[in-house]
Amino acid sequence: MDNLKKYFEKVKEENRDSEAIAFYAAIDSIAKVYPQIAEDILKELDDQRSNLKLIASENYTSLAVQLAMGNLLTDKYSEGYVHHRFYAGCENVDNIEQLAIDEAKKLFNAEHVYVQPHSGADANIVAFWSILVQKVQNKEVEKLSKKTAMELTDEEYEKVRQLLVNQKIMGMSLNSGGHLTHGYRLNISSKFMRSYSYDVDSKTHLLDYKALEKQVKEVKPLILLAGYSAYSRKLNFAILKEIANSVGAVLVVDMAHFAGLVAGKVFTNEFDPVPFADIVTSTTHKTLRGPRGGLILCKEEFKETIDKGCPLVLGGPMPHVMAAKAIAFKEANTLDFQNYSSQIVKNAKALAEALMKKGIKILTDGTENHLIMMDVYSSFKLTGRQAESLLRDVHITVNRNSILADVNGPWYTSGIRLGTPALTTLGMKEGEMKQIAEVIYDTLKNAKPAINPKTNKPSKAKADVDTAILVENQNEIKNILSNFQLYSQLNI
Repeated sequence: MDNLKKYFEKVKEENRDSEAIAFYAAIDSIAKVYPQIAEDILKELDDQRSNLKLIASENYTSLAVQLAMGNLLTDKYSEGYVHHRFYAGCENVDNIEQLAIDEAKKLFNAEHVYVQPHSGADANIVAFWSILVQKVQNKEVEKLSKKTAMELTDEEYEKVRQLLVNQKIMGMSLNSGGHLTHGYRLNISSKFMRSYSYDVDSKTHLLDYKALEKQVKEVKPLILLAGYSAYSRKLNFAILKEIANSVGAVLVVDMAHFAGLVAGKVFTNEFDPVPFADIVTSTTHKTLRGPRGGLILCKEEFKETIDKGCPLVLGGPMPHVMAAKAIAFKEANTLDFQNYSSQIVKNAKALAEALMKKGIKILTDGTENHLIMMDVYSSFKLTGRQAESLLRDVHITVNRNSILADVNGPWYTSGIRLGTPALTTLGMKEGEMKQIAEVIYDTLKNAKPAINPKTNKPSKAKADVDTAILVENQNEIKNILSNFQLYSQLNI
């Protein structure tokens, strides 16, 4: 526990930063009960300071957001919603949840907000089930009798239930840049609904709205789902709303990846989903730079069913996380955050352009948001897994990602995904993006698949690069990071 010992020596030094003092006190309290946990937290701080975080779905929260989650609010049960709880003693939770709701309403100009989802996946499931209840169950119950759903006989409700599990949802396929919760076969979203996927164009990798419109009119889904986790362009929500309306579908937008770009007024007019979508779901981390959690924005029509996410889907709300969400929303409703969001996109464009100048294949030939999809198999004959591991060796953290018609499958993949939110939080700009592109190119162009000693064939998981090149690029990343220390107020 040498690191922990050094840490406590640092704590003794005078520090007037209140956030730093609170962080030190928290680590001190944890260490008294479980030293290894405290040690691992400090190791994670060191790890995040020592590696460039280019994972598009990650960011760095403020210490205020982190501290809001570490308090007695975690002890309170508060099932239900504001002023409508199944437990007594929720007055303070009511106030905190309402503050989070109000901040999100102001930030996104939304009609109604639900801040309880524990994750983006939970938010999507609440949204889907709310639509099923609103558009199918309530309608069918009304047809059967004047009873409520709870008052139906078992036989009557079975008729309704069969209708609930046979509705259609259509979302972007995983290989085109969609998310697991958008109807992927192994996800719950395809198990309680009939799932249909749409793809991007096989040549341009762009969404073809005319082709989508034709497919939607053929399938006639109840839910048309827009949004992505690995698509590097804006979506036109005005067009998507017209397509949904043409078949009477509910338009749901999952803006988990680009919520910060909406909050930061980078995505406006037809590229802002809130005025057009019936329901918008999101995470609160990623570009929004809040705590790990979920969020739902909706039209008034869906307010009643969305607010019943518990007991419909969710378990008990997490008041401590809702407090952190309120802080993050307040932080995002500032000019500083708008400037930050704008810089995210500038950095992504600069990184993409620098990589393309090196001859690297970037899907869609660039980006309009925070992420870049890089075809490493076409560019370097490496799998995504090999590239991910090689870049981690030079202290760049990315994630491998499938691409359309991926010849290497979903585990090894042919692509990697790069994102600029976290590096932008550190203060990096276009100049640093060009330096990073050089390191990525130099590392991958000099790599070769390792030979698997068991099969004597090239490995799809590992690749080798000359030690001198590895060390040179490690030093380059170290030099870049030396000017951008994470949580610099923490003198450890």
